[in-house]
Amino acid sequence: MGHASQDFLNLPGDSEIWESLKHAISASSGFQRWQLEQTSHVEAGSGLDYLIRRYLRETLETLAY
Repeated sequence: MGHASQDFLNLPGDSEIWESLKHAISASSGFQRWQLEQTSHVEAGSGLDYLIRRYLRETLETLAY
């Protein structure tokens, strides 16, 4: 049990995981294609955080259909 708790201490924090996910998602062809389609619908200056969250929300809504 001591070994499992030691592994838990080495896990990255939520913000580190989110940064890694944002990087991976923003590099994906699906996100890049979506972003090109959204240029007229997204406010200028929208941050990457906002865009990634919107992309994930729309993708999940589509999958839930």
